[in-house]
Amino acid sequence: MTPDAAPALSPTCSRRVLATLAVGAFVSVLDQTGVTLALPPLANHFDATLPVVQWVALGYSLTTGALLLPMGRLSDMVGRKIVYLIGFVIFILAALLSGSSPSLTAVIVFRTIQGAGSAMIQANSMAILTSIFPSTQRGRVIGMYMTMVGLGAVAGPVIGGTVVELFGWRAVFYMGVPLGVVSLVSAALVLGRDRPAAAKDGALRARFDWAGAILSATALTVFLLAMTNAYRVGWTSPVLVSAFVVAFALLVSFIVREIRTPEPLLALELFKRRLFSMGSSASFLIFLAGTSVFYMMPFYLQGILDLSPGRAGMVIAPTAFCFALTGPIAGRLSDKYGFKRFEIAGLLMLSTSMLMLSRLSVNTEIYYIAPVLLTQGIGMGLFNSPNASSILSTVETGRYGVATAFINMIRNTANVTGIGLAITIVTAHMAAQGFEPSLDAVTSGEVGVEAAFTEGLRIAFLVMGGFVACSLVVTILKPLPRAESSDIAKQAGPESTAPSAR
Repeated sequence: MTPDAAPALSPTCSRRVLATLAVGAFVSVLDQTGVTLALPPLANHFDATLPVVQWVALGYSLTTGALLLPMGRLSDMVGRKIVYLIGFVIFILAALLSGSSPSLTAVIVFRTIQGAGSAMIQANSMAILTSIFPSTQRGRVIGMYMTMVGLGAVAGPVIGGTVVELFGWRAVFYMGVPLGVVSLVSAALVLGRDRPAAAKDGALRARFDWAGAILSATALTVFLLAMTNAYRVGWTSPVLVSAFVVAFALLVSFIVREIRTPEPLLALELFKRRLFSMGSSASFLIFLAGTSVFYMMPFYLQGILDLSPGRAGMVIAPTAFCFALTGPIAGRLSDKYGFKRFEIAGLLMLSTSMLMLSRLSVNTEIYYIAPVLLTQGIGMGLFNSPNASSILSTVETGRYGVATAFINMIRNTANVTGIGLAITIVTAHMAAQGFEPSLDAVTSGEVGVEAAFTEGLRIAFLVMGGFVACSLVVTILKPLPRAESSDIAKQAGPESTAPSAR
């Protein structure tokens, strides 16, 4: 079987599988983004500081990011359906325990556990879809899946804020329970039983790479913690430098381990396939740049242009909607006409939007900003679905779990890295101008601080535009899938049969 092979399903069964997994993705992302609105009430209830309370969100995100690769590999070995279902059980139970916790420490602990369940869900959703649907529909399916991820990201703060306002902070944890139960029951009924990857002689002898899992998870956790706190402690801080050194050492140890072990967590031979390695690199650069815009613009819109939170949200939300709506269209077209032309079109739009954002001033009109953000959302949608589809076109069916987990890990890591870099650039410029190096200082009313912040923001967006340009070069040089398909077919290793549909 080649990497493109997939079991044939009836249209009705296919739609059921897609709907089930799309709703599951929506629930997972909705819960992650919606909880952020409960942090201030949590701080008041437990009489805690916001930096401490932020661990409710940070613990979830760190655990999810660190466990994506191990859970992807585990699903390839023992079966994707069982890992997916267990993930939702953990997700639901942890949500209940978080909402009923008597202390802030308990909330943080249970949210961290919930992050492990989220990792099991996210590591398997796309893997199941790409295993079931044929290559001719892969782009469309990935696009529709990413649409639900985007909608969950947009709806989370809106729904979470409303729930907190009406019912209190505990309700925001409970809101994921009924949707989670629906997703769990639906997956149990719709997804058929799958078989794990088997050795060529038919014997199930794969062993889980515990050492690789520990090394990769620890390296990623240390790196993400360092990036999250870099702008607070300073890039030259001994603690931060030590953290980066430790993360690098752990990464090197992980690579050495994966080279030497016969059953690695992540098969490094995948990176010899230019389409996989170059597509992954382009994806990292794009999410690094795109997330920085999504995170920094609220500070500009509210602190500089003096918009209300509601109005600022109305300016930014269409960006996510355009990303969500463009993804399926670009995916469907890339299935028919090829990946590269849509990837390049999306990157050109992103480059244009970053260049225009680098010209912001303290007096820029909303009529200038809104179309630019819409352009960025469309560009992200045009690029992401075809690029993800092209990466997976190089992967054997039996490795879809770890491959899709790796794609999700790239996105999570790039998100944190982009935010950390953007904040560092802006606050460093503010400090150079004699102002407090903090985003909170934007609303202090101090003379000149708004101009200093905006100048720093322009520099940050110009730097991020450079990353987009690098991604464009990588994408142009990326080979077509057909150029590597014959070699991949010859190298195809153990495969698994994906969950069927009932």
